[in-house]
Amino acid sequence: MAGYVIFAERVDWHTRSLVAALKARGVKPRIVSLRACGFAVGETAHGLLLPGFGDDLPEACFVRSVPAGTLEQVTHRLGVLHALAALGVRVMNDARAIERCVDKSATTFLLAHAGLPTPRTLVMEDAATARMLVDSAPGDSVLKPLFGAQGRGLERIPPKGALPESEQVGGVYYLQDFVSAPAQGGPDAVQDTIHEDFRVFVVGARAEAAMARRAKGWITNIHQGATGAEVAAEGLLADYAVRAAAAVGATYAGVDLIRDAEGRLKVLEVNSMPAWHGLFDATGRNMAEPLAACLIGAKVSA
Repeated sequence: MAGYVIFAERVDWHTRSLVAALKARGVKPRIVSLRACGFAVGETAHGLLLPGFGDDLPEACFVRSVPAGTLEQVTHRLGVLHALAALGVRVMNDARAIERCVDKSATTFLLAHAGLPTPRTLVMEDAATARMLVDSAPGDSVLKPLFGAQGRGLERIPPKGALPESEQVGGVYYLQDFVSAPAQGGPDAVQDTIHEDFRVFVVGARAEAAMARRAKGWITNIHQGATGAEVAAEGLLADYAVRAAAAVGATYAGVDLIRDAEGRLKVLEVNSMPAWHGLFDATGRNMAEPLAACLIGAKVSA
């Protein structure tokens, strides 16, 4: 085996940071797009086409992104990652973890199966059933795209509220109970609620850093205008995040958590290819360092 690979579509801040962190540890990675990879059974020694490797295999691969495409294209790209793992190459994160996290219903099921608290979630294809469930929910429901990221495509739907047509949600309704924020101020206080959730970055079964994401609106993603503030990556917040990453089989992950009206933590999502620029802005810690150490199997500094 020879060399390291970062699977990425462009050399953005994250990719440059990871390259620098790896070079600082004596490793010069290749940046490769999964679009350029393929299978060559009977042609190469290992049966794969990997630009720059010929009959050799990389020692380890870091997956920064899997480019979008047709179902066939995405299946092919994930197939390359599956094949690399089958050949004994270390892949962060591997295709299985990525598939589990991309599908929010699979993530939610695995979180609950692992005994982690997560909001009540209902996923179905029948629009009439979805309508009944929204109307009978204890409060508002959040409709999420089954495949989606960065807070895009979220809708908050009250009982009796309008549901989009089936084709607008890809034929699948993913509905989750809206988690109300803990009470703020006294009973006579003017409610100008700041919504807050948490992002914890996990690397190699360790919570490396965490931030609270705050916004006046209920969508608290940094890409949607929320602000980040450092919080301690410890206690139950860290414990739940590490367990959530393990539940989906992710070596590294961005885990989203929230407190309900009673102040109890719940796990919302696990991201298998998380960005960390917002976390760096909030905490001053660049996750490229622990990621590089984990990729090459070095001990991460405390």
